[in-house]
Amino acid sequence: MFTGIIEEIGTIKTFNDAKLQVICRKVLEGTNLGDSIAINGVCQTVVEMQPDSFTVQVSNETLSVTTLGTLKQGDKVNLERALTLSSRLGGHLVSGHVDCRGKLLTVQKHSEFYDLEFEIPQEQTKYVVKKGSVTINGISLTVANISGRIIKVAIIPHTYNNTNLSELKSGDYVNIETDILGKYVEKILSANDNNNSNISMEFLHENGFV
Repeated sequence: MFTGIIEEIGTIKTFNDAKLQVICRKVLEGTNLGDSIAINGVCQTVVEMQPDSFTVQVSNETLSVTTLGTLKQGDKVNLERALTLSSRLGGHLVSGHVDCRGKLLTVQKHSEFYDLEFEIPQEQTKYVVKKGSVTINGISLTVANISGRIIKVAIIPHTYNNTNLSELKSGDYVNIETDILGKYVEKILSANDNNNSNISMEFLHENGFV
């Protein structure tokens, strides 16, 4: 599990034969072989370590669902080490299991702040709510608005300058992970999965869950 608080921007060194090597510094501290590191929000296992970098092996499934397959030498990626029991949960619970790719539509600058709009697949929109959480390229963000398939997020200067959001341009694709809580609510409410449940949408509203 992760928090969506980016620790460092890494740089792609090589990507050959499904092995992705990332140059970094901070996330190497305390990292061992077999540990998990989120690369642009994608949970990956460290299979090799070098003094200035680490290497992961990317599966075909990951390549088909995420944007990792488009990475090339010199690209900047967001990095976060896995959450420990003693860590502060600064963002929200992030699994590192990407749901889909989203496309950046617009970037609007307001003084030092930025509004970014992304288009996501229709089937994922039910898991995104206004003022709820969404993970974009591994970054825990709050949904400022959602209209159809378009989600808007408001970015503060610190986040914009300390993640690879500043590298994006219109038309670029990003990794999207929706809030896992929405998926659990859907499971609970499913009549096919739990016919005896007393939990309803009215119950959730009355108790402040939605």
